Amino acid sequence: MGILTAAGQAPLGWWPVSIVALSLLMYFLPGAGSARAWGGRMWLTGTGYFGASLFWIIEPFMVQSEIHGWIAPFALVGMSVGMALFWAVAGWGAARAASGGSARLIALASLLVLLEMSREWVLTGFPWAMLGHGLIGTPLMQLAALTGAGGLSLLVLAAAIFPVLGQAPGKRAAGAVASLIVLGTGWLWGSTQTNLPPDRDAVVRLVQPNVPQTEKWLEENIYLFFFRLLDLSAAPADTPPDLILWPETAVPFLLEYPGDGLEMMADAMVEHGPETLLAFGVQRMEDARFFNSLAVIDTQAELQAIYDKHHLVPFGEYVPVLGALLGEGYSGFAAQQLLGYTPGAGPEVIDLGPLGKALPLICYEAIFPRHMRTETRPDWIMKVTNDAWFGELTGPFQHLAQARLRAVEQGLPMLRVANTGVSTVIDARGGLGATLELGETGFIDAPIPGALPPTLYARLGDWPVLLVLLVVFVSAALAGRARNPRQ
Repeated sequence: MGILTAAGQAPLGWWPVSIVALSLLMYFLPGAGSARAWGGRMWLTGTGYFGASLFWIIEPFMVQSEIHGWIAPFALVGMSVGMALFWAVAGWGAARAASGGSARLIALASLLVLLEMSREWVLTGFPWAMLGHGLIGTPLMQLAALTGAGGLSLLVLAAAIFPVLGQAPGKRAAGAVASLIVLGTGWLWGSTQTNLPPDRDAVVRLVQPNVPQTEKWLEENIYLFFFRLLDLSAAPADTPPDLILWPETAVPFLLEYPGDGLEMMADAMVEHGPETLLAFGVQRMEDARFFNSLAVIDTQAELQAIYDKHHLVPFGEYVPVLGALLGEGYSGFAAQQLLGYTPGAGPEVIDLGPLGKALPLICYEAIFPRHMRTETRPDWIMKVTNDAWFGELTGPFQHLAQARLRAVEQGLPMLRVANTGVSTVIDARGGLGATLELGETGFIDAPIPGALPPTLYARLGDWPVLLVLLVVFVSAALAGRARNPRQ
């Protein structure tokens, strides 16, 4: 059941299969009896779900397989089993709270969504492969503007549970009809959310160099790839770009020791006009600390803005707790510098003048809704990433899907540039515009889409959905105990 549920995740997106699989789970689960058995079955189901959804987690370890390859199976098993503990706690907690019957299933659904939402925070957070992510790319995705990802997960579980709440065949048929009505209503409403503001009067060039991670830092290749970025940036355009955007860690030098690098980059964009800017992923050093950053320069090679990634990948960009004790060589496999990266100060908006205010995000940060909330509302989101770490099967597409969801939640467009793809323009409804697919080399010139007014989710966050879930869980628990007061 867990493996089938994972079929809803990108790139398959078979969300009806997910709902049917969850419905079958809810049908068989009451036979487990005790709270311990409920927890055990949910743990096994979750292990299958996360194992199938997150098998891309082995890809980073295969970049240098001779060094890290042996860790890959342990990482996949550990991640799957560990993430499944959230499902196990939901099963055990629901069985303890409600005595049985429909009340226990309702308690399970509400508690499972609550625990899904908690994954944004627990152990620095990892809200990947939420059940609601299966609805991304459908009209139902538009509901995230009201409820966020938690509301989409609740919708998926509600549609799965309705057909199995009753014992009689007639009640189950009525429940199936109720599921179709709920999904259909949401689908129709989402289909009406098509209004978009006009594009901004500014053009951005997204440059995708398509550099394999296994070759990126080889000494004989790094300047080859750097010149590829320069050539793509300097290519003529019908409408000269106002901003050129390069991916995460795009350049082969530290920002403080660029040599002639910044001047070469300035020369590559000066043909487009003296006011052109270039934003690029770069590593930088300050007081013997290293940062994964995004910098902006002008045609005089002068630094105009800088942003330091603040939410780092555990074990990828730093080693939690023990990293400083273990010494050099334990920096995390994605970090290029000494003991790994230092986190930046936090989310911040950078003012790009006529281009508007942009919220920069580097890779992993885009999976966290909370990082979209800043004191000053941006006009658009600037996302740079290197998804070459995620392989070519599922990881890059799941990462892209979550970027689309962030745009819907906030009502903000996103310009997303990735080293190997997918680089694309995402409008404020999560729709994809001009796109460079995975594995393509090239560039896109496109205007910055306009922003919608702040959405309900942008204003209130997760609190309305959390309140609903708590009320449902407590009500189900009380109702279940009232029917069987001895338990």
